Amino acid sequence: MRRGEGIVGLGEVVRIETSGAHRVEDAAAAWTSLAELARIDDRVGLPGTGLVAFGAFAFADESEATSVLIVPELVMGRRDGRAWVTRISLDTGDDEATDASGSAEVALPEPAPKRQVPRVAFTPGSVPPEAYEAAVAEAVRRIDAGELEKVVLARQLVGELHEDAGLRATINRLAEDYPDTWVFAVDGLIGASPETLVRVDHGTVSARVLAGTASRGAGEASDRERALALAASEKDRAEHALAVQSAVKRLAPHTARLDTSPEPFTLQLPNLWHLATDLKGTLGDGSSSLDLVRAVHPTAAVAGTPRRVALPVIAELEGFDRGRYAGPVGWIDGGGDGEWAIALRCAQVDADGTVTAFAGCGIVHDSVPADELAETVMKFRPIVEAFGG
Repeated sequence: MRRGEGIVGLGEVVRIETSGAHRVEDAAAAWTSLAELARIDDRVGLPGTGLVAFGAFAFADESEATSVLIVPELVMGRRDGRAWVTRISLDTGDDEATDASGSAEVALPEPAPKRQVPRVAFTPGSVPPEAYEAAVAEAVRRIDAGELEKVVLARQLVGELHEDAGLRATINRLAEDYPDTWVFAVDGLIGASPETLVRVDHGTVSARVLAGTASRGAGEASDRERALALAASEKDRAEHALAVQSAVKRLAPHTARLDTSPEPFTLQLPNLWHLATDLKGTLGDGSSSLDLVRAVHPTAAVAGTPRRVALPVIAELEGFDRGRYAGPVGWIDGGGDGEWAIALRCAQVDADGTVTAFAGCGIVHDSVPADELAETVMKFRPIVEAFGG
């Protein structure tokens, strides 16, 4: 969901699970095969109608986390003032084709009464604050030694969910507090990401790159000053440029044309400012949204530059499995179109009630460990507050 628009799925008809270095490629192939068998009756024709699957993918090739595509039984959607319901079922015939026969417009019901937000008390995970600062200092040392230009380092907060009320109230709070983000909930991964990894809609491809962060000011004047300082910061602009270059390099081969914002702009969120650049182009090779996810993930905004050097540095200095944090999360339709965000400002909720939240920062040559730690605190805020903190 974003700005009150999007799709919500209920139930599970088909589940595709993949892992390893080819997890996105294998999921894309399985989805293409499934979609080719489907009989689809789509009377609405908007993004997110017809046959769709919701997906969440592990960040790293070596991750123990399973990557998933889930086809729901029922999809409720809202876009451009129109609402619809899609029903999906397995055919009882010999071919077992998936039949997404119900994309029809409906009137929206009245919202159900709000539930209480379940409360979770978070404590530092496997990397306590002092260890995170030490990891940042070591990353800066390696950057200054010329081993790499940038690396993104994350840390965890861990809590336990005791309430049986479910996560709907938590997800609703994220949607209400952060309406300009992509609010997602897929297989226990929930969050409110400000960053679009890639979106494909009838031959048009778009993305939003974020890198460079500043806290919000206490008042209007202070807030404006911090936004201007971020826009003028050499450190943040250099970090942002690396992320944009990475995205353009990996998307360009798949597009007939690709344009970027002439200058980074400051994106205002309730708890911080980001430097942002929008990319938009025309698809040139018929790639699906998952094909482009495979091409661009992981971006420099969540991994580093050069990527082949940054990834092993992340594994060494972070010291934990990111799971699906900073991985692709979104949806794909039967034609290959879809919307994929980067799983940021998020937490994974396991079946035993364990809640693991993640936040990371881009480390460059003039990063200050204490400042980067403070930035993670800001980035944890959406999830901590959504769980009553």
